[in-house]
Amino acid sequence: MENKKIKIGLIGLGTVGSGVFKTLQSFNNVEIVKIAVRNKNKKRNIEGLDEKIITDNPYEVVNDPEIQIVAELVGGVEPAFDLIKTAIKNDKHIVTANKELLAKYGEELFNFAEEHNKVVLYEAAIAGGIPLIMPIKTILAGNKINKIKAILNGTTNYILTKMDVQNASYNQVLKEAQELGYAETDPTGDVEGFDAAYKITTLATIAFGKRIKIENVYREGITKVSPEDMKTANEMGYKIKLIASAELNKDGKADVRVHPMLVGKSKTLAHIDYVTNAVSLSGHPVGDITLSGPGAGEFPTASSVVGDIFAIVSELDKSDYILPMMRCTHEENAEMIDISDTENKYYISITANNSMGVIGRIGKACEDNNISLASIMQKEVEGNSSARITVITELCKEKNMQKVIDIFNNDPAITEVNSLIRVQL
Repeated sequence: MENKKIKIGLIGLGTVGSGVFKTLQSFNNVEIVKIAVRNKNKKRNIEGLDEKIITDNPYEVVNDPEIQIVAELVGGVEPAFDLIKTAIKNDKHIVTANKELLAKYGEELFNFAEEHNKVVLYEAAIAGGIPLIMPIKTILAGNKINKIKAILNGTTNYILTKMDVQNASYNQVLKEAQELGYAETDPTGDVEGFDAAYKITTLATIAFGKRIKIENVYREGITKVSPEDMKTANEMGYKIKLIASAELNKDGKADVRVHPMLVGKSKTLAHIDYVTNAVSLSGHPVGDITLSGPGAGEFPTASSVVGDIFAIVSELDKSDYILPMMRCTHEENAEMIDISDTENKYYISITANNSMGVIGRIGKACEDNNISLASIMQKEVEGNSSARITVITELCKEKNMQKVIDIFNNDPAITEVNSLIRVQL
């Protein structure tokens, strides 16, 4: 193998694909022989790029007999799923950054790869440049991981950080993020929590050793978070972050979700700002660890893709069954806990008439539904007879909290329930 270059095919030459191409140019034992792109005529200022290896037909990559490793870097379910399956059938190992495909069809994909004795590596699909999958499957393999709290989306973390720092509205900061290229023209996948949900689904599956079904993952975005929420949270000792959370209870049931949370300023995740991502893992015997770094971008994500490529390169022709530790070995689906059955603390922001008895009515609604209050704060709204009331509850059932919100929404003294945000324990 000393003088033989491993042949690589790339599907996608966008931000990540460009970073992978540029990074691989400095290695002598691999060669990119074909790259599939959407627009073959697009001008690309990439040094060393030979236009002759570019095609607008991705099946030329997956059907090329000399290619040994295919890196799929375009995302989405189709045609990515069929391209990867075709590549596997054609005796190629796969590296992908496709979090949506893994979350929705990971089980089918990994089973198909195993049937054909091929590996699918996906370090870049969870947290960009942060090493997670390889450490969990190798150095942390002796641990029982039972809790994950993570910031897995740089766009939403940037928006929430800027809202906090500038006391600006969500819409103001979103526009700025789009102008800077941190947010897509259609930001739905990020701001409504889909991206983070895909990532926590796969991460929890790996960490817990049981398959998590994406359709059972609760998801809520950041679009309703207001500058007032940010200011009040700060005053109460918290920061607001979009948290991807996964936890196994004592019965082995999985609670997996994505939603905004008030995170205490004493906690590590409260200080992960702008486009940085971070993952906190809890397990035995390691205890609590946090890994943080760039969660997206050309070279951080390329770092993970190239790392996976070389993990495969190092094993080729050395064994008939390469990288056994990195293969999917899950044999059961996790039993999931519905969000309504979870227990949380809550931050509630209410606008109400500034009149006698309102606080008492709020307290009575909570008391009637087995909810204790940790704190309650009232501020007069200037210019009218309204008051902004902020409540933090003690630990209580989600289903009881939703009953209280229904009571508030039907109370004539309460103008609006502005926010309901869970508090990280």
